[in-house]
Amino acid sequence: MAPRTHDDTEPPHRPAAAPPAGPAKPPAPPQDSAATREPEPKDMPEPMPEPKDAPEPKDTPEPKAMPDPKAMPDPKNAPEPKNAPEPKAALEPKDAEPPAADARVAAVRRLAAAGRRRHAARLTGCAALLAVALTAGAVAVGNTRDGRTAPAAASAVVSPQWQTAGDPDAGVRALQAHLRTQPRDFTGWATLGLAYVEQARTKGDPSRYPQAERALKRSLALAPGNDQALAGRAALAAARHDFTGALACADQALRENPYSERALSLRIDALVELGRYREAARAADTADARRPGVPVFTRYAYVRELRGETDEARRVLEQALAGASSRGDVAYVATQLGQLAWSQGDHAGALRFYARALAADDGYLPALEGRARAQAASGDTTAAIRGMEQVVARYPLPGPLVELGELYEARGRAGDRAKARAQYALVDAWVALARANGVDADLDTALAAADHGDARAALRAARAEWARRHTVHTADALAWALHVNGRDAEALRYARQATATGYRNAAFLYHRGMIEAKAGRTRDARTHLGAALALNPGFSPLGARAARAELKRLEASR
Repeated sequence: MAPRTHDDTEPPHRPAAAPPAGPAKPPAPPQDSAATREPEPKDMPEPMPEPKDAPEPKDTPEPKAMPDPKAMPDPKNAPEPKNAPEPKAALEPKDAEPPAADARVAAVRRLAAAGRRRHAARLTGCAALLAVALTAGAVAVGNTRDGRTAPAAASAVVSPQWQTAGDPDAGVRALQAHLRTQPRDFTGWATLGLAYVEQARTKGDPSRYPQAERALKRSLALAPGNDQALAGRAALAAARHDFTGALACADQALRENPYSERALSLRIDALVELGRYREAARAADTADARRPGVPVFTRYAYVRELRGETDEARRVLEQALAGASSRGDVAYVATQLGQLAWSQGDHAGALRFYARALAADDGYLPALEGRARAQAASGDTTAAIRGMEQVVARYPLPGPLVELGELYEARGRAGDRAKARAQYALVDAWVALARANGVDADLDTALAAADHGDARAALRAARAEWARRHTVHTADALAWALHVNGRDAEALRYARQATATGYRNAAFLYHRGMIEAKAGRTRDARTHLGAALALNPGFSPLGARAARAELKRLEASR
Protein backbone atom coordinates (compact mmCIF):
# COMPACT_ATOMS: atom_id res chain seq x y z
CA MET A 1 0.00 0.00 0.00
CA ALA A 2 1.11 3.54 -0.47
CA PRO A 3 2.77 5.20 2.50
CA ARG A 4 0.70 6.93 5.14
CA THR A 5 1.93 9.09 7.99
CA HIS A 6 0.74 9.51 11.55
CA ASP A 7 2.05 10.82 14.81
CA ASP A 8 2.94 7.49 16.41
CA THR A 9 3.31 9.02 19.86
CA GLU A 10 -0.39 9.52 20.68
CA PRO A 11 -3.14 6.90 20.92
CA PRO A 12 -5.83 7.19 18.25
CA HIS A 13 -9.38 8.31 18.93
CA ARG A 14 -11.64 5.56 17.64
CA PRO A 15 -14.82 6.85 15.94
CA ALA A 16 -17.86 6.41 18.15
CA ALA A 17 -19.94 4.98 15.32
CA ALA A 18 -17.54 2.13 14.57
CA PRO A 19 -19.32 -1.21 14.14
CA PRO A 20 -18.34 -3.72 16.84
CA ALA A 21 -17.86 -6.62 14.39
CA GLY A 22 -14.89 -5.19 12.55
CA PRO A 23 -12.51 -2.31 12.01
CA ALA A 24 -13.60 1.27 12.34
CA LYS A 25 -13.86 3.70 9.45
CA PRO A 26 -10.33 4.64 8.41
CA PRO A 27 -9.17 8.18 9.10
CA ALA A 28 -8.35 10.27 6.06
CA PRO A 29 -4.65 9.73 5.34
CA PRO A 30 -2.40 12.39 3.83
CA GLN A 31 -1.08 12.27 0.27
CA ASP A 32 1.26 9.35 -0.39
CA SER A 33 4.82 9.26 -1.50
CA ALA A 34 7.58 6.67 -1.73
CA ALA A 35 11.32 6.97 -1.81
CA THR A 36 13.16 6.00 -4.95
CA ARG A 37 16.68 4.87 -5.46
CA GLU A 38 19.54 7.17 -4.54
CA PRO A 39 23.29 6.66 -4.18
CA GLU A 40 24.37 5.05 -0.95
CA PRO A 41 25.90 7.40 1.67
CA LYS A 42 29.58 6.55 1.84
CA ASP A 43 30.12 6.97 5.53
CA MET A 44 27.51 4.58 6.85
CA PRO A 45 28.92 2.05 9.33
CA GLU A 46 29.13 -1.65 8.61
CA PRO A 47 25.91 -3.66 8.76
CA MET A 48 24.84 -5.13 12.06
CA PRO A 49 23.97 -8.81 12.40
CA GLU A 50 20.59 -9.96 11.15
CA PRO A 51 18.15 -11.52 13.62
CA LYS A 52 18.58 -15.26 13.22
CA ASP A 53 15.84 -17.58 12.07
CA ALA A 54 14.50 -20.05 14.55
CA PRO A 55 11.81 -22.60 13.76
CA GLU A 56 8.55 -22.06 15.56
CA PRO A 57 7.95 -24.52 18.41
CA LYS A 58 5.32 -27.07 17.53
CA ASP A 59 1.99 -27.19 19.32
CA THR A 60 2.66 -24.05 21.28
CA PRO A 61 -0.47 -23.19 23.28
CA GLU A 62 -2.17 -19.99 22.16
CA PRO A 63 -2.29 -17.19 24.71
CA LYS A 64 -5.75 -16.24 25.95
CA ALA A 65 -5.22 -12.63 24.98
CA MET A 66 -2.58 -10.59 23.27
CA PRO A 67 -0.09 -9.50 25.92
CA ASP A 68 0.57 -5.89 26.65
CA PRO A 69 3.57 -4.89 24.54
CA LYS A 70 5.23 -3.38 27.57
CA ALA A 71 5.12 -6.76 29.27
CA MET A 72 6.63 -8.68 26.38
CA PRO A 73 10.06 -10.19 27.07
CA ASP A 74 13.04 -8.74 25.33
CA PRO A 75 13.64 -10.59 22.06
CA LYS A 76 17.05 -12.15 21.87
CA ASN A 77 17.53 -11.62 18.19
CA ALA A 78 16.98 -7.89 17.99
CA PRO A 79 19.89 -6.42 20.01
CA GLU A 80 20.38 -2.69 20.08
CA PRO A 81 23.74 -1.57 18.81
CA LYS A 82 25.93 0.03 21.42
CA ASN A 83 28.94 2.29 21.21
CA ALA A 84 28.55 2.69 17.48
CA PRO A 85 30.77 5.30 15.82
CA GLU A 86 29.47 8.86 15.67
CA PRO A 87 28.03 9.82 12.28
CA LYS A 88 30.16 12.08 10.17
CA ALA A 89 29.06 15.53 9.15
CA ALA A 90 28.92 14.84 5.44
CA LEU A 91 27.23 12.31 3.23
CA GLU A 92 28.96 11.68 -0.06
CA PRO A 93 27.06 9.72 -2.72
CA LYS A 94 28.59 6.52 -3.97
CA ASP A 95 27.37 5.45 -7.39
CA ALA A 96 28.81 1.95 -7.54
CA GLU A 97 26.33 -0.90 -7.57
CA PRO A 98 27.06 -4.11 -5.67
CA PRO A 99 28.81 -6.57 -8.00
CA ALA A 100 26.49 -8.96 -9.80
CA ALA A 101 26.60 -12.53 -8.54
CA ASP A 102 26.75 -13.89 -12.08
CA ALA A 103 25.53 -13.32 -15.61
CA ARG A 104 21.97 -14.21 -14.62
CA VAL A 105 21.88 -11.42 -12.08
CA ALA A 106 23.18 -9.00 -14.69
CA ALA A 107 20.42 -10.13 -17.02
CA VAL A 108 17.62 -9.44 -14.59
CA ARG A 109 19.09 -6.04 -13.79
CA ARG A 110 19.34 -5.17 -17.48
CA LEU A 111 15.71 -6.14 -17.94
CA ALA A 112 14.57 -4.01 -15.02
CA ALA A 113 16.70 -1.08 -16.16
CA ALA A 114 15.29 -1.26 -19.66
CA GLY A 115 11.78 -1.22 -18.28
CA ARG A 116 12.54 1.79 -16.12
CA ARG A 117 13.91 3.70 -19.12
CA ARG A 118 10.88 2.91 -21.24
CA HIS A 119 8.49 4.06 -18.56
CA ALA A 120 10.48 6.94 -17.07
CA ALA A 121 7.95 9.59 -17.97
CA ARG A 122 5.09 7.70 -16.39
CA LEU A 123 7.10 6.75 -13.32
CA THR A 124 7.70 10.43 -12.54
CA GLY A 125 4.03 10.90 -11.82
CA CYS A 126 3.16 7.59 -10.21
CA ALA A 127 6.16 5.89 -8.60
CA ALA A 128 5.46 7.69 -5.34
CA LEU A 129 2.32 5.59 -4.99
CA LEU A 130 3.74 2.15 -5.75
CA ALA A 131 3.07 -0.47 -3.14
CA VAL A 132 4.25 -3.69 -4.71
CA ALA A 133 4.87 -6.67 -2.57
CA LEU A 134 8.17 -8.39 -2.32
CA THR A 135 7.11 -9.72 1.03
CA ALA A 136 6.35 -8.37 4.21
CA GLY A 137 5.76 -5.34 2.87
CA ALA A 138 6.27 -5.32 1.12
CA VAL A 139 7.31 -3.15 3.56
CA ALA A 140 5.38 -5.15 5.72
CA VAL A 141 4.69 -8.55 4.59
CA GLY A 142 3.83 -10.01 1.30
CA ASN A 143 0.86 -12.05 1.94
CA THR A 144 0.20 -14.58 -0.75
CA ARG A 145 -2.72 -15.82 -2.76
CA ASP A 146 -2.40 -18.85 -5.00
CA GLY A 147 1.27 -19.07 -4.19
CA ARG A 148 2.04 -15.60 -5.43
CA THR A 149 3.07 -12.62 -3.39
CA ALA A 150 0.30 -10.14 -2.72
CA PRO A 151 0.87 -6.68 -1.30
CA ALA A 152 0.36 -5.88 2.31
CA ALA A 153 -0.45 -2.40 3.42
CA ALA A 154 2.61 -0.43 4.34
CA SER A 155 2.86 2.11 7.07
CA ALA A 156 4.40 5.50 6.51
CA VAL A 157 7.78 5.32 4.84
CA VAL A 158 8.88 8.88 4.23
CA SER A 159 7.26 11.58 6.33
CA PRO A 160 5.67 14.59 4.62
CA GLN A 161 8.57 16.93 5.37
CA TRP A 162 10.78 14.77 3.09
CA GLN A 163 8.28 14.50 0.24
CA THR A 164 8.25 16.65 -2.87
CA ALA A 165 5.28 16.35 -5.20
CA GLY A 166 6.01 15.08 -8.69
CA ASP A 167 9.55 13.93 -7.96
CA PRO A 168 9.87 10.40 -6.59
CA ASP A 169 13.60 10.88 -5.95
CA ALA A 170 13.08 13.96 -3.82
CA GLY A 171 12.35 12.15 -0.57
CA VAL A 172 15.69 10.36 -0.42
CA ARG A 173 17.57 13.38 -1.73
CA ALA A 174 15.98 15.58 0.90
CA LEU A 175 16.84 13.10 3.62
CA GLN A 176 20.43 12.81 2.48
CA ALA A 177 20.79 16.57 2.30
CA HIS A 178 19.27 16.94 5.75
CA LEU A 179 21.56 14.30 7.25
CA ARG A 180 24.64 16.06 5.86
CA THR A 181 23.81 19.02 8.06
CA GLN A 182 22.07 17.18 10.91
CA PRO A 183 23.93 13.86 11.18
CA ARG A 184 22.66 13.23 14.72
CA ASP A 185 18.99 13.17 13.67
CA PHE A 186 18.09 9.60 14.57
CA THR A 187 14.59 9.99 13.12
CA GLY A 188 16.07 11.02 9.78
CA TRP A 189 18.31 7.95 9.72
CA ALA A 190 15.36 5.68 10.59
CA THR A 191 13.32 7.26 7.81
CA LEU A 192 16.16 6.84 5.34
CA GLY A 193 16.44 3.17 6.27
CA LEU A 194 12.74 2.66 5.61
CA ALA A 195 13.06 4.55 2.35
CA TYR A 196 15.72 2.08 1.21
CA VAL A 197 13.44 -0.85 2.13
CA GLU A 198 10.69 0.82 0.11
CA GLN A 199 13.06 1.27 -2.84
CA ALA A 200 14.05 -2.38 -2.73
CA ARG A 201 10.50 -3.58 -3.02
CA THR A 202 9.09 -1.01 -5.44
CA LYS A 203 12.03 -1.51 -7.80
CA GLY A 204 12.48 -5.22 -7.19
CA ASP A 205 16.07 -4.50 -6.18
CA PRO A 206 17.20 -6.34 -3.01
CA SER A 207 20.62 -4.64 -3.16
CA ARG A 208 19.05 -1.77 -1.21
CA TYR A 209 18.63 -3.91 1.90
CA PRO A 210 22.24 -3.59 3.12
CA GLN A 211 21.92 0.20 2.83
CA ALA A 212 18.71 0.11 4.84
CA GLU A 213 20.44 -1.99 7.48
CA ARG A 214 23.27 0.53 7.86
CA ALA A 215 20.91 3.50 8.09
CA LEU A 216 18.79 1.81 10.75
CA LYS A 217 21.89 0.82 12.69
CA ARG A 218 23.00 4.47 12.65
CA SER A 219 19.62 5.57 14.01
CA LEU A 220 19.84 3.07 16.89
CA ALA A 221 23.41 4.10 17.63
CA LEU A 222 22.23 7.67 18.08
CA ALA A 223 19.07 6.82 20.03
CA PRO A 224 19.12 3.25 21.36
CA GLY A 225 15.64 1.78 21.50
CA ASN A 226 13.88 4.38 19.35
CA ASP A 227 10.71 2.80 18.04
CA GLN A 228 11.00 4.19 14.48
CA ALA A 229 14.27 2.36 13.86
CA LEU A 230 13.09 -0.80 15.62
CA ALA A 231 9.98 -0.86 13.43
CA GLY A 232 12.25 -0.23 10.46
CA ARG A 233 14.33 -3.26 11.40
CA ALA A 234 11.12 -5.29 11.60
CA ALA A 235 10.23 -4.13 8.08
CA LEU A 236 13.71 -5.02 6.83
CA ALA A 237 13.63 -8.47 8.44
CA ALA A 238 10.20 -9.13 6.97
CA ALA A 239 11.31 -8.00 3.53
CA ARG A 240 14.14 -10.53 3.77
CA HIS A 241 11.62 -13.21 4.84
CA ASP A 242 13.10 -13.40 8.35
CA PHE A 243 9.70 -13.41 10.03
CA THR A 244 10.98 -14.59 13.40
CA GLY A 245 13.30 -11.59 13.48
CA ALA A 246 10.52 -9.31 12.23
CA LEU A 247 8.27 -10.40 15.10
CA ALA A 248 11.02 -9.83 17.65
CA CYS A 249 11.75 -6.34 16.35
CA ALA A 250 8.06 -5.41 16.14
CA ASP A 251 7.54 -6.53 19.74
CA GLN A 252 10.53 -4.48 20.85
CA ALA A 253 9.20 -1.41 19.01
CA LEU A 254 5.80 -1.87 20.66
CA ARG A 255 7.37 -1.92 24.11
CA GLU A 256 8.75 1.52 23.31
CA ASN A 257 5.56 2.78 21.62
CA PRO A 258 2.44 0.62 21.91
CA TYR A 259 0.65 2.83 19.34
CA SER A 260 3.18 2.53 16.51
CA GLU A 261 1.02 1.79 13.48
CA ARG A 262 3.95 0.33 11.58
CA ALA A 263 4.96 -2.01 14.39
CA LEU A 264 1.38 -3.10 15.03
CA SER A 265 0.97 -3.90 11.34
CA LEU A 266 4.28 -5.71 11.08
CA ARG A 267 3.43 -7.81 14.10
CA ILE A 268 0.30 -9.08 12.35
CA ASP A 269 2.29 -9.75 9.18
CA ALA A 270 4.98 -11.71 10.99
CA LEU A 271 2.46 -13.88 12.84
CA VAL A 272 0.61 -14.62 9.59
CA GLU A 273 3.83 -15.54 7.82
CA LEU A 274 4.83 -17.82 10.70
CA GLY A 275 1.49 -19.63 10.43
CA ARG A 276 0.33 -18.46 13.87
CA TYR A 277 -3.11 -17.48 12.63
CA ARG A 278 -5.03 -17.32 15.91
CA GLU A 279 -2.39 -15.01 17.37
CA ALA A 280 -2.49 -12.95 14.18
CA ALA A 281 -6.26 -12.54 14.55
CA ARG A 282 -5.83 -11.29 18.12
CA ALA A 283 -3.01 -8.99 17.01
CA ALA A 284 -5.31 -7.57 14.31
CA ASP A 285 -8.01 -6.89 16.90
CA THR A 286 -5.49 -5.16 19.14
CA ALA A 287 -4.11 -3.08 16.28
CA ASP A 288 -7.63 -2.07 15.26
CA ALA A 289 -8.34 -0.91 18.81
CA ARG A 290 -5.14 1.12 19.00
CA ARG A 291 -4.59 2.46 15.49
CA PRO A 292 -7.60 1.94 13.20
CA GLY A 293 -6.73 2.81 9.62
CA VAL A 294 -6.11 1.38 6.18
CA PRO A 295 -2.86 -0.48 7.04
CA VAL A 296 -4.60 -2.30 9.91
CA PHE A 297 -7.92 -2.84 8.09
CA THR A 298 -6.32 -4.60 5.13
CA ARG A 299 -4.47 -6.97 7.44
CA TYR A 300 -7.62 -7.58 9.46
CA ALA A 301 -9.35 -8.54 6.21
CA TYR A 302 -6.59 -10.90 5.12
CA VAL A 303 -6.57 -12.73 8.45
CA ARG A 304 -10.32 -13.28 8.01
CA GLU A 305 -9.81 -14.47 4.45
CA LEU A 306 -7.25 -17.04 5.62
CA ARG A 307 -9.94 -18.44 7.92
CA GLY A 308 -12.41 -18.73 5.04
CA GLU A 309 -14.41 -15.67 6.12
CA THR A 310 -14.44 -14.07 2.67
CA ASP A 311 -17.67 -12.11 3.22
CA GLU A 312 -16.22 -10.48 6.32
CA ALA A 313 -12.95 -9.76 4.51
CA ARG A 314 -14.88 -8.11 1.68
CA ARG A 315 -16.97 -6.05 4.11
CA VAL A 316 -13.89 -4.72 5.88
CA LEU A 317 -12.12 -3.85 2.61
CA GLU A 318 -15.21 -2.11 1.24
CA GLN A 319 -15.43 -0.09 4.45
CA ALA A 320 -11.77 0.83 4.12
CA LEU A 321 -12.25 1.85 0.49
CA ALA A 322 -15.21 4.04 1.41
CA GLY A 323 -13.03 5.86 3.92
CA ALA A 324 -9.89 6.11 1.74
CA SER A 325 -9.10 9.67 0.73
CA SER A 326 -5.65 9.58 -0.84
CA ARG A 327 -4.96 8.19 -4.29
CA GLY A 328 -2.53 5.70 -2.82
CA ASP A 329 -5.02 4.28 -0.36
CA VAL A 330 -7.75 4.07 -3.01
CA ALA A 331 -5.39 2.26 -5.39
CA TYR A 332 -4.20 -0.14 -2.72
CA VAL A 333 -7.57 -1.06 -1.20
CA ALA A 334 -9.34 -1.33 -4.56
CA THR A 335 -6.58 -3.70 -5.68
CA GLN A 336 -7.06 -5.83 -2.58
CA LEU A 337 -10.76 -6.05 -3.37
CA GLY A 338 -9.89 -6.99 -6.94
CA GLN A 339 -7.61 -9.78 -5.75
CA LEU A 340 -10.28 -11.09 -3.40
CA ALA A 341 -12.92 -11.03 -6.17
CA TRP A 342 -10.56 -12.79 -8.61
CA SER A 343 -9.66 -15.49 -6.09
CA GLN A 344 -13.36 -16.26 -5.66
CA GLY A 345 -14.00 -16.47 -9.41
CA ASP A 346 -15.67 -13.07 -9.84
CA HIS A 347 -13.49 -11.95 -12.74
CA ALA A 348 -15.82 -9.18 -13.92
CA GLY A 349 -15.94 -7.76 -10.39
CA ALA A 350 -12.16 -8.00 -10.15
CA LEU A 351 -11.79 -6.00 -13.37
CA ARG A 352 -14.08 -3.29 -11.98
CA PHE A 353 -11.99 -2.95 -8.83
CA TYR A 354 -8.75 -2.90 -10.80
CA ALA A 355 -10.21 -0.17 -13.03
CA ARG A 356 -10.95 1.88 -9.92
CA ALA A 357 -7.43 1.35 -8.62
CA LEU A 358 -5.90 2.40 -11.93
CA ALA A 359 -8.17 5.45 -12.11
CA ALA A 360 -6.52 6.54 -8.86
CA ASP A 361 -3.03 5.65 -10.11
CA ASP A 362 -2.63 4.45 -13.68
CA GLY A 363 0.85 3.05 -12.96
CA TYR A 364 0.04 1.06 -9.84
CA LEU A 365 1.79 -2.23 -10.53
CA PRO A 366 -0.28 -4.61 -8.35
CA ALA A 367 -3.42 -3.39 -10.09
CA LEU A 368 -1.81 -3.83 -13.51
CA GLU A 369 -0.69 -7.34 -12.55
CA GLY A 370 -4.09 -8.24 -11.13
CA ARG A 371 -5.91 -6.86 -14.15
CA ALA A 372 -3.76 -9.01 -16.44
CA ARG A 373 -4.66 -12.12 -14.43
CA ALA A 374 -8.35 -11.24 -14.52
CA GLN A 375 -8.15 -10.62 -18.26
CA ALA A 376 -6.52 -14.01 -18.75
CA ALA A 377 -9.21 -15.68 -16.64
CA SER A 378 -11.85 -13.91 -18.75
CA GLY A 379 -10.33 -15.28 -21.97
CA ASP A 380 -8.60 -12.10 -23.17
CA THR A 381 -5.11 -13.60 -23.48
CA THR A 382 -3.80 -10.86 -25.77
CA ALA A 383 -4.59 -8.09 -23.29
CA ALA A 384 -3.32 -10.23 -20.41
CA ILE A 385 0.05 -10.79 -22.08
CA ARG A 386 0.38 -7.13 -22.97
CA GLY A 387 -0.37 -6.11 -19.39
CA MET A 388 1.92 -8.69 -17.80
CA GLU A 389 4.76 -7.70 -20.15
CA GLN A 390 4.35 -4.15 -18.86
CA VAL A 391 4.58 -5.37 -15.27
CA VAL A 392 7.61 -7.60 -15.87
CA ALA A 393 9.47 -4.84 -17.68
CA ARG A 394 9.31 -2.74 -14.54
CA TYR A 395 9.15 -5.34 -11.81
CA PRO A 396 10.75 -8.69 -12.76
CA LEU A 397 9.79 -10.76 -9.73
CA PRO A 398 8.99 -14.50 -9.66
CA GLY A 399 5.18 -14.23 -9.59
CA PRO A 400 4.77 -12.01 -12.67
CA LEU A 401 7.60 -13.81 -14.50
CA VAL A 402 5.98 -17.22 -14.02
CA GLU A 403 2.56 -15.87 -14.91
CA LEU A 404 3.86 -14.33 -18.14
CA GLY A 405 5.67 -17.54 -19.06
CA GLU A 406 2.51 -19.54 -18.54
CA LEU A 407 0.50 -17.07 -20.60
CA TYR A 408 2.96 -17.53 -23.46
CA GLU A 409 2.67 -21.31 -23.14
CA ALA A 410 -1.13 -21.13 -23.04
CA ARG A 411 -1.22 -18.95 -26.17
CA GLY A 412 1.03 -21.39 -28.03
CA ARG A 413 2.18 -19.27 -30.95
CA ALA A 414 5.44 -19.86 -32.77
CA GLY A 415 8.27 -18.80 -30.48
CA ASP A 416 6.07 -18.63 -27.37
CA ARG A 417 7.71 -21.66 -25.76
CA ALA A 418 11.12 -20.00 -26.03
CA LYS A 419 9.67 -16.79 -24.60
CA ALA A 420 8.25 -18.76 -21.69
CA ARG A 421 11.61 -20.40 -20.97
CA ALA A 422 13.23 -16.98 -20.92
CA GLN A 423 10.79 -15.83 -18.22
CA TYR A 424 11.42 -18.91 -16.09
CA ALA A 425 15.19 -18.42 -16.43
CA LEU A 426 14.83 -14.89 -15.08
CA VAL A 427 13.25 -16.30 -11.93
CA ASP A 428 16.60 -17.97 -11.22
CA ALA A 429 18.32 -14.63 -11.78
CA TRP A 430 16.05 -12.88 -9.32
CA VAL A 431 16.55 -15.62 -6.72
CA ALA A 432 20.33 -15.30 -7.05
CA LEU A 433 20.13 -11.52 -6.61
CA ALA A 434 17.79 -11.84 -3.63
CA ARG A 435 19.97 -14.38 -1.85
CA ALA A 436 23.06 -12.27 -2.44
CA ASN A 437 21.35 -9.52 -0.43
CA GLY A 438 20.14 -11.60 2.49
CA VAL A 439 16.64 -12.53 1.26
CA ASP A 440 15.32 -16.01 1.97
CA ALA A 441 13.88 -16.95 -1.43
CA ASP A 442 13.10 -20.62 -0.81
CA LEU A 443 9.33 -20.28 -1.21
CA ASP A 444 9.76 -18.49 -4.55
CA THR A 445 12.24 -21.16 -5.64
CA ALA A 446 9.97 -24.03 -4.62
CA LEU A 447 6.91 -22.70 -6.38
CA ALA A 448 8.65 -21.80 -9.64
CA ALA A 449 10.94 -24.83 -9.84
CA ALA A 450 8.19 -27.34 -9.11
CA ASP A 451 6.36 -26.42 -12.31
CA HIS A 452 9.10 -24.98 -14.51
CA GLY A 453 12.50 -26.06 -13.25
CA ASP A 454 14.42 -28.63 -11.24
CA ALA A 455 12.05 -30.84 -9.24
CA ARG A 456 14.76 -31.82 -6.76
CA ALA A 457 15.70 -28.18 -6.20
CA ALA A 458 12.03 -27.42 -5.62
CA LEU A 459 11.82 -30.08 -2.92
CA ARG A 460 15.01 -28.90 -1.20
CA ALA A 461 13.71 -25.34 -1.13
CA ALA A 462 10.25 -26.35 0.07
CA ARG A 463 11.69 -28.45 2.90
CA ALA A 464 13.96 -25.58 3.95
CA GLU A 465 11.00 -23.19 4.03
CA TRP A 466 8.85 -25.66 5.97
CA ALA A 467 11.61 -25.99 8.58
CA ARG A 468 11.33 -22.25 9.19
CA ARG A 469 7.59 -21.71 9.18
CA HIS A 470 4.40 -23.72 8.97
CA THR A 471 1.89 -21.72 6.93
CA VAL A 472 -0.79 -22.83 4.50
CA HIS A 473 1.41 -21.56 1.67
CA THR A 474 4.51 -23.45 2.74
CA ALA A 475 2.39 -26.58 3.26
CA ASP A 476 1.02 -26.24 -0.27
CA ALA A 477 4.49 -25.63 -1.72
CA LEU A 478 5.92 -28.68 0.05
CA ALA A 479 2.99 -30.83 -1.02
CA TRP A 480 3.41 -29.84 -4.66
CA ALA A 481 7.19 -30.27 -4.59
CA LEU A 482 6.76 -33.77 -3.17
CA HIS A 483 4.18 -34.49 -5.89
CA VAL A 484 6.45 -33.51 -8.77
CA ASN A 485 9.08 -35.79 -7.24
CA GLY A 486 6.65 -38.72 -7.29
CA ARG A 487 6.11 -38.83 -3.52
CA ASP A 488 2.33 -38.43 -3.47
CA ALA A 489 1.58 -40.46 -0.33
CA GLU A 490 3.81 -38.10 1.66
CA ALA A 491 2.53 -35.08 -0.26
CA LEU A 492 -1.09 -35.73 0.68
CA ARG A 493 -0.50 -34.95 4.36
CA TYR A 494 0.78 -31.46 3.53
CA ALA A 495 -1.92 -30.85 0.91
CA ARG A 496 -4.52 -31.51 3.60
CA GLN A 497 -2.77 -29.07 5.94
CA ALA A 498 -2.81 -26.39 3.25
CA THR A 499 -6.60 -26.61 3.00
CA ALA A 500 -7.34 -27.13 6.70
CA THR A 501 -7.98 -23.51 7.79
CA GLY A 502 -10.92 -22.94 5.46
CA TYR A 503 -8.90 -20.66 3.18
CA ARG A 504 -10.66 -20.69 -0.20
CA ASN A 505 -7.81 -21.02 -2.67
CA ALA A 506 -8.33 -22.70 -6.04
CA ALA A 507 -4.62 -23.47 -6.56
CA PHE A 508 -4.48 -25.33 -3.24
CA LEU A 509 -7.56 -27.37 -4.19
CA TYR A 510 -6.06 -28.12 -7.60
CA HIS A 511 -2.80 -29.31 -6.06
CA ARG A 512 -4.64 -31.49 -3.56
CA GLY A 513 -6.82 -33.00 -6.29
CA MET A 514 -3.87 -33.83 -8.53
CA ILE A 515 -2.00 -35.41 -5.61
CA GLU A 516 -5.07 -37.47 -4.69
CA ALA A 517 -5.44 -38.63 -8.28
CA LYS A 518 -1.86 -39.92 -8.30
CA ALA A 519 -2.31 -41.50 -4.88
CA GLY A 520 -5.29 -43.48 -6.17
CA ARG A 521 -7.93 -41.55 -4.23
CA THR A 522 -10.06 -40.86 -7.28
CA ARG A 523 -13.26 -39.84 -5.52
CA ASP A 524 -11.44 -37.23 -3.43
CA ALA A 525 -9.54 -36.10 -6.52
CA ARG A 526 -12.78 -35.49 -8.43
CA THR A 527 -14.16 -33.56 -5.48
CA HIS A 528 -11.19 -31.21 -5.11
CA LEU A 529 -10.47 -30.67 -8.80
CA GLY A 530 -14.15 -29.85 -9.32
CA ALA A 531 -14.07 -27.50 -6.33
CA ALA A 532 -11.00 -25.68 -7.68
CA LEU A 533 -12.66 -25.05 -11.04
CA ALA A 534 -15.96 -24.07 -9.45
CA LEU A 535 -14.25 -21.58 -7.14
CA ASN A 536 -12.03 -19.89 -9.74
CA PRO A 537 -12.06 -21.43 -13.22
CA GLY A 538 -9.24 -19.14 -14.33
CA PHE A 539 -6.91 -19.58 -11.36
CA SER A 540 -3.90 -20.39 -13.58
CA PRO A 541 -3.30 -20.34 -17.35
CA LEU A 542 -1.84 -23.86 -17.28
CA GLY A 543 -3.14 -25.24 -13.99
CA ALA A 544 -6.81 -24.72 -14.85
CA ARG A 545 -6.29 -26.48 -18.18
CA ALA A 546 -4.54 -29.41 -16.46
CA ALA A 547 -7.33 -29.62 -13.86
CA ARG A 548 -9.99 -29.87 -16.56
CA ALA A 549 -8.05 -32.55 -18.42
CA GLU A 550 -7.49 -34.63 -15.27
CA LEU A 551 -11.09 -34.27 -14.15
CA LYS A 552 -12.27 -35.40 -17.60
CA ARG A 553 -9.97 -38.42 -17.41
CA LEU A 554 -11.23 -39.34 -13.94
CA GLU A 555 -14.86 -39.02 -14.99
CA ALA A 556 -14.25 -41.22 -18.03
CA SER A 557 -12.69 -43.93 -15.87
CA ARG A 558 -15.66 -44.26 -13.50
